[in-house]
Amino acid sequence: MSVSDTVPATRFGRRLLRRLGRPAGGAAAAWVPLAALVCGLFTGALASRAAWETSRPQPDRAEAAAILTEVFPGHDLGEIDTPPALFVVYGHALRLGTVKTLVFGDGGEYQEGATGAFALGAPPAPVAQIVTAARERLTGGGWRVYDQQVSDRVSCADKMCATPQAITDTALTARRGDTILNASISSQTAVDASYLSVELHRAPPPLVVPAGVLGTVLGAVAGWLVFGWVSRRTEGRRSRGTVNGLIGVATVLWWLPVLLAAPQLLHHHLGEPHPAWHPYWEWLGQPAASLLFLVGAVCVLLALGLAAGTRRNTMPEATAD
Repeated sequence: MSVSDTVPATRFGRRLLRRLGRPAGGAAAAWVPLAALVCGLFTGALASRAAWETSRPQPDRAEAAAILTEVFPGHDLGEIDTPPALFVVYGHALRLGTVKTLVFGDGGEYQEGATGAFALGAPPAPVAQIVTAARERLTGGGWRVYDQQVSDRVSCADKMCATPQAITDTALTARRGDTILNASISSQTAVDASYLSVELHRAPPPLVVPAGVLGTVLGAVAGWLVFGWVSRRTEGRRSRGTVNGLIGVATVLWWLPVLLAAPQLLHHHLGEPHPAWHPYWEWLGQPAASLLFLVGAVCVLLALGLAAGTRRNTMPEATAD
């Protein structure tokens, strides 16, 4: 290949790189970066959810029984309940019938499953003594024990609440390896209520973080290219206003849950101990706000369809790609 042949190719490559993802002017200069970034966030959340599948199954009854016997000997915790899946909705595995639940208001119930057990009645010893003994056993068993959280509440012994009762609840959190223990010890004395409840679940597997980061970067790049193409494709054409409006609406619908959920979740994390961060998608307000996400996705698909259907020669004054 001669030098004269490489010069046009080099110029074409540079021109292509300059144009890839470059948004048109006007409103597109604002919504293209925002839409691309939020696409990256959603893609990263999806990638992190896929990486969760590399997690070990939730503790089975044998593993849970060994831990409960180690930490809370002498307490009748009854039957151990195991979750049907890694993530559940109202205790049930995600299936087609639960999609309606996720979309219409109860998406926040999509949570990691946990193996649990509880003991009914009055505590056999003072709550402080139970908590101290459990912390000592956890520390001796190689668990990392976090600061306990104590809260007070008032319970009623009857419907008329003629005899209110002050109750103290103590939350205990510990982690060993990829297993997290959450226990709640209460000073309540009702025979039909639990004074001790314990849940065991897995921490995020190691691949969750790199998968989330890589997915975010790739998703943002793809979004930049696609939305930049849409803005240039419709520049100077009659469909431009409609396309900008559709993607603008989608961008607002996608960003609104993020702006509301992220600060609240951060405050929640700072307010109490967390051996592991909440899943990536919860920071984006998903799937609690999945209806907004779906409406935004429909808007984007319509915008892409309009952009793809725009004829290059309909407006002579349009700038060619």
